[in-house]
Amino acid sequence: MNEFLMGAACLVLLFTALSLLRLLRRPSDLDRILSAQLIGTGGVAILLLIGAASDEPAAIDVALTFALLAALAAIAFVKAAASSEKPSEDKE
Repeated sequence: MNEFLMGAACLVLLFTALSLLRLLRRPSDLDRILSAQLIGTGGVAILLLIGAASDEPAAIDVALTFALLAALAAIAFVKAAASSEKPSEDKE
């Protein structure tokens, strides 16, 4: 079972690395946030698989912390992108 979980972690790592190519190819705001979310989700999945394979509860705790941070980072990015798109009002 441990070999299967480690193999799945390697597969998730491969797909997460492929998302970096997407980020480098198309650096629009939407692609950046989607790549950041995918990297965060992939990192959480890798840590959860490694934690389950090695019976290490600390890896699971770190994965859950990363999941919270990734969600907060996505919210902050969306707020920053939304505020930069608002047209400025010219007061005369």
